[in-house]
Amino acid sequence: MARTLNKVLLIGRLGADPEFRYTTTGMPVATFPIATNRQWVGKDGNLQEQTEWHNIVAWDRLAQICADHLTRGRLVFIEGRLQTRSWEVNGQKVYRTEVVASDMLILDSKGTPAGEPVAAAVEVGPVAIGKEGAATAGTGAAGTIQSLSDDRAPATGLREASIEAASLEATDWDDPEDLPF
Repeated sequence: MARTLNKVLLIGRLGADPEFRYTTTGMPVATFPIATNRQWVGKDGNLQEQTEWHNIVAWDRLAQICADHLTRGRLVFIEGRLQTRSWEVNGQKVYRTEVVASDMLILDSKGTPAGEPVAAAVEVGPVAIGKEGAATAGTGAAGTIQSLSDDRAPATGLREASIEAASLEATDWDDPEDLPF
C-alpha cells in the first residue's frame, strides 16, 4: 500500500476567542476559527486579496492552553491534520472540514510593540517548537522563549519558563568560523 500524508500547516489570525468546553466523557476541547490570506496582482494590474477561514479543533491539554492564551486577533501557527465530520439536520447531511491541531505556536505577544522580537512555544510532545525572533524580520534586540511542557506543568495550571535570548547585531560575517551558531 502506498504511503499517504494528512498534514496541515497554517499561520493566521484568530477570528474569535476559543470556545472551550468538555465532552460528555470529560475531555477538554477548544474550537476557534483562524483566517489566512493571500495576495496577488490580477490580470488588470490591481492587487487582489482572498481570505480563507479554517475551523480549528484542539483536544486535551492543547485545548486548555489555547483557551488560556489565545484571543481574537492573535497571530498563531497551527500544525495538525484535516478531518471531515458529517451529521444530519432535518434530514439533510451536513459536512464540516476541520483542522485537528497537534501543535500551536503563538507568533505575537500582547503588549509587545510592533517590530519587537517575539517568541512563544507550546510543547505538547517531547520537543518544544519556537525560536527567538520567530515573528519578526531582521536582527536586533533580545527576546524570550516560553516553553510549556507536559512534564513541568502541574495538573491545575501551566508553569512557564523564560530563557533570555542573546542579542545579535547585524554584522557582515567574513569568515564562516565567526558565525554565532
